[in-house]
Amino acid sequence: MANAVCVWGIARALGGRVLLRLEDHDRGRCRPEYEQAVLDDLEWLGLEADAGSPCRQSDRESVYLAELDRLASSWQVYACDCSRKEMALDGGDAPDIETRYSGRCRDRGLSAGNGRGIRVKLDPGDEHFVDGLLGEQIQEPSTQCGDLLLRDRLGNWTYQFAVVVDDFRQDVDLVIRGEDLLGSTGRQLRLARMLGRREPPVFLHHPLIRKESGAKLSKAAGDTGVRELRAAGATPSEVLGRAAWSIGL
Repeated sequence: MANAVCVWGIARALGGRVLLRLEDHDRGRCRPEYEQAVLDDLEWLGLEADAGSPCRQSDRESVYLAELDRLASSWQVYACDCSRKEMALDGGDAPDIETRYSGRCRDRGLSAGNGRGIRVKLDPGDEHFVDGLLGEQIQEPSTQCGDLLLRDRLGNWTYQFAVVVDDFRQDVDLVIRGEDLLGSTGRQLRLARMLGRREPPVFLHHPLIRKESGAKLSKAAGDTGVRELRAAGATPSEVLGRAAWSIGL
């Protein structure tokens, strides 16, 4: 909800156009009913995208394959059969940080497929960018995450790869998302440059709507969503106003 308020509000203020993208790259977790619920919520709230029908990542397999081939022609792309457990044993995991991949499969010469993921080597080096809300940022992708996973062991394209390709090929120049994704920005800027993008998009990471404990709201935890507020008699303007107030607008 916070994301919808920020995306539509900022886009309208800047005279921009909103692209509605359904990021259903993980086919094991996505369901048609989940997609329809999102579309129904946006329609009820009066938030209409400007680019026509929604773009579904599940329809863009040929685009991702072509970009993977192009990436592999200039950079080291390789197959990887490491599990999260093996990565943790490698010393790349701690309770308070993400798992970092050490590159153990980089020179093994594994063939793709057969339950293996696909990674690209990330060289050391900082990424500098200015967040539209949080200001100047410096991240070091190879230290944060190691070699980047592009496709997982189940054959799903990863969020990191799919959104970078889509932002580039769909001419997205402003990315507005939650502050929980701030840590992904450096690696996405690096990957976009490796794919040939000369002018990166501007990023703006907004606050999340949180519980009193500080935890993020989650439907899995039984937190109230737009559908429940609607059923309780709330109006679209009340829901939008409540969301905006909750993130400090």
